Formats: sequence, C-alpha cells, structure tokens
Amino acid sequence: MGRQHMKLMKWRELDILISQADIVLEIIEARNPISTRCRFVEEVVKRKNKKLVVVLNKCDLVPKDVCRSWTKLLASEGFTAICFSRKFKKHVEYLKRLIEDIVEIKPITVAVVGYPKVGKSSLINALKGKNSASTSPYPGSPGYTKASQKYKVAPGVYLIDTPGIIPIHNTNDIELLIRSSPIEKIGNTLHVVFKLIETIINNNKYAFKETYGIDSLDPLEILNRLAIKRGWFIGKGSEREPNLFEASRAIIRDYLKGKIKFYISPPT
Repeated sequence: MGRQHMKLMKWRELDILISQADIVLEIIEARNPISTRCRFVEEVVKRKNKKLVVVLNKCDLVPKDVCRSWTKLLASEGFTAICFSRKFKKHVEYLKRLIEDIVEIKPITVAVVGYPKVGKSSLINALKGKNSASTSPYPGSPGYTKASQKYKVAPGVYLIDTPGIIPIHNTNDIELLIRSSPIEKIGNTLHVVFKLIETIINNNKYAFKETYGIDSLDPLEILNRLAIKRGWFIGKGSEREPNLFEASRAIIRDYLKGKIKFYISPPT
C-alpha cells in the first residue's frame, strides 16, 4: 500500500463498514498475532451479530506448526481462524469456500479490516483476482468510502474494497508504532528500533546474523555495523561516523517486508 493511500478510518466509520457486511475478515500478522489483533473490531462484530474470520496473514513467514497453534488458540476463544498467504492459490480458494460455508444465505457482503501493513490490500487483490470488475461504487456510504468499490469475488459473494485502515489504538506497542506512520516520520527512531531489535533477538537470537551477517546481540553494535557495511555515514573527516538513523530505518523496513526472520510462538 503506497504511503499516499494510508488513510486511517475513524472508529465510527469502521462501525458503519462492519454494519454493512455479513462477514468480516480481520487480517492479523502470523508473525505477531497478539499485537496485530484488534479487540475493538472483534467486540463490534460480536455486538452486531456479524460473522468473523481471523486471517493469520503472511503465514509463509512462520513455521506451519506455529501458525496452526495460533489458530487453535483463537479457536479456543471461539473464533474461526485460518492461516493464509496470497502466495498459495489454494489458500485463496479455501477462504472463498469458507466465507460461503459460514454465511449460507446469498448474496454475501464481505468486509476486510486490519491495521496498516498487515497485508490487507494484497489479500483483497487475491480475493478479487485478475479479472474481477467493480460492480458499482459502494452506495450510501460515508466519506471514507468515496474511493470504495464493491466487487464480485464469487457467485453471490461481494467484497467491499475500502481504502480505510483500522486506527492505531496503542502506540506504546512497538509493533503498532512502526506500522502507524511512514518510516521517515517515526519519532525517536533509535529508541523504537532498539526495542524492535530486542524483541526480535528475544525470539530469534540469530536473526541479524542470518539477515545481515552481523554476529552481535547488542542493538547499538548491530546498527553501527550495519551502517558501516552499507556505507552509510554522516559528517566528514575526523567527525565522520556511522549513520545510525539510516540503519534504523533499514531494519524497520526489512522487518515489515519479512526479510528478518522473526515470529512469536503462542503461549503454552
């Protein structure tokens, strides 16, 4: 999703979108399901008596057994949850069948919600397919859906494609903080990336050796060595020093792209 399209919904707008749907797909990241879940969405869906499927997206970035354990944990809470990756055509077909199995009466209207950078747009595009055409601009919708379209994704199954993204409710969570704004605009970048590096190392102490060939567990040393490796410096002569901010942005960018091997296992 391009930076210019990152439009956060207001909670009221999200409420209206859920009201218009028969079934809601909540997109979370398989690498960190806890931080990328939105309990507010789940509560609204339940209160409005709508159907909900929790989609653990980008499941190709975690071991199969880990993703399945997360779906079992969510099932124990009463949620229908599936592992999903747009890279597997069978996942797309399975999700379409699941929607029809859960909502038996057609036509079915599907809404997709998720925090920034969890793969909401790629999942929508996977469901729409290459030949999907818009049936109409979505009628009777508030301001946020001016660019929304309703697409037929299967016989009797329609998808609302809206540019809106769930507003961030907890910017104390590093996972949500790095997703909430363009990387260049993240405040206190070094503090944020230090915490991100620590979280990654706590779950995979070899992550930075595997990704960058840097055999260190110290955040500052990792940033220093990455900057030197990439030739990122500030200043000249005796005042020349590694550009830690450029290295920080690279780590955040690579993390969001899934280049750094990291995932959180479900609690046992």
